[in-house]
Amino acid sequence: MQTDPLADFLTIIRNANKVSKAEIIAPYSRLKGDVADVLKKEGFIEDFELTKEGKLPKLKVTLKSNQRQKAIRGIRRVSKPGIRIYVGAREIPKVLGGLGVSILSTPKGVMSGREAKKQNVGGEVLLYIW
Repeated sequence: MQTDPLADFLTIIRNANKVSKAEIIAPYSRLKGDVADVLKKEGFIEDFELTKEGKLPKLKVTLKSNQRQKAIRGIRRVSKPGIRIYVGAREIPKVLGGLGVSILSTPKGVMSGREAKKQNVGGEVLLYIW
């Protein structure tokens, strides 16, 4: 039973990144697709696509790395099912002094912390990635 599908998705990415795997396949949900879109815009993954393997759709993510460096150094789930973390537009946290990215779920959709500050919206802090 999956209680936190986004945390499972992040764990799949984290584990694949540790073993230098080029791509992953995870069960699809709209939230995971939106998070993957933000990760692509911010340069942490190369690409993603929705595939139809069997009955359920899957999300195929191509990780970004070269031989020496990986694009993702760390990834952390912030808001969890047991404790939700909400911030206002002025309280959006910086990750590693601006080197990382916070990803938020806002009334205007899932977006990075920088984009949320530009649009002056707050929301639920989903994860930090650096």
